[in-house]
Parts: sequence; structure tokens; C-alpha cells
Amino acid sequence: MNKKANTIVFMLVATLFNVIITVACFVLLLVLYGRLLAPLLPQETAAIGLPIVFIAAIVLSFVIYRYALKLFTKRFEAEKYFDPLIKSRRPPKRD
Repeated sequence: MNKKANTIVFMLVATLFNVIITVACFVLLLVLYGRLLAPLLPQETAAIGLPIVFIAAIVLSFVIYRYALKLFTKRFEAEKYFDPLIKSRRPPKRD
């Protein structure tokens, strides 16, 4: 496979990984919230926790995704196998 095909496959797998991590974080945080914090709160304010859990799951999944991406890039030298997603329009600088 060439660099463009590698990049497309990587982006699809990375997107799937990110969605799975987000769902897993949401379920984990929702269970923790339901078991630990929701019984202590009044019934009227317990529903406010759902949007907070959702936002926390997105933030946590973003942190995990960035860490995994840095680890992957460092370990497998991604520049050799993947095409850059954003290319500069300017010509390279000459000294």
C-alpha cells in the first residue's frame, strides 16, 4: 500500500478507536455517577449530572486519544508510512 492508502486506513481506524473510547468513557462515568454521586443528590438536581458526564467523557476520550496518538507516532515513525494531511502551499525556505 502507498502512503495515501495507509493514511486513509489509519484515519478510519483512529476514528473508530476514538468513538469506542468515547462510548466507553461515557458508560464508565455514567455508572460511577449513578453509583456514587446520584444517590447523594436531591432528585431535582440529579438530572444535571448527565450533561456533565457527557462533556467529561468527551474531554477524557480526547486526552486518551492524544496520548495514544503520540505513543503510536513515536513508536512507529509515522512520517515514513503516512502522507501528511495538511500540506503547506508555500515553497520550502532556502537558506
